[in-house]
Amino acid sequence: MTPNSARPRLIIWGASGHALVVADIVRLEAVYAIAGFLDEVNPDRRGATFCGATVLGGREALDALRGQGVRHIVPGFGHCRRRLELAAFVEDQGFTLATAVHPRASVAGDALLGPGTVVAAGAVVNPGARVGRSVIINTLASVDHECRIGDAAHIGPGAHLAGRVVVGPAAHIGLGASVIEGVTIGAGAVVGAGAVVVRDIPDGVVAFGVPARIQRKADV
Repeated sequence: MTPNSARPRLIIWGASGHALVVADIVRLEAVYAIAGFLDEVNPDRRGATFCGATVLGGREALDALRGQGVRHIVPGFGHCRRRLELAAFVEDQGFTLATAVHPRASVAGDALLGPGTVVAAGAVVNPGARVGRSVIINTLASVDHECRIGDAAHIGPGAHLAGRVVVGPAAHIGLGASVIEGVTIGAGAVVGAGAVVVRDIPDGVVAFGVPARIQRKADV
């Protein structure tokens, strides 16, 4: 294990529940040292202690962090559309998106994970899978062979994708949902918890049920 002082420092963007999970993964991987957290939702938390580090403020803190030699950021919040926007912003500001993979996740040797992606404990990413930027593969989720996961999508805890599933950018597959082989989930779509998806879901809708049916347009 590399001594903490020798590791490059990393910022977790977010300071709530998902950030706790990301911080745990980062510490277990022991590749980066956590320099602190950013929280744009609650500006009054600046200087507060959170998960063993400090909330450093919002994006206004980036210039000072860059001057201190911090170059790596990983998203630590769940909102898909905002993670999609954040990826472009972070790189435009000269930072690098870091990938965090829990040591007890299983990622196939030929699977590709985009920068900023987080793979949580017990998750499985199988051979031939291609996962975009700032994706969340959450606790005990599985992404089977040859799936294509778009940027900033969220595969929720215990969700299961069969082979060759395509998930569009910023789509959210809810807790315990299942998607059969070869189905496409559109960009910005939301699949509800426990749903069973047996046919394609278009962009920007909410679908749930067994089998899943479109219920309404998704909130932007």
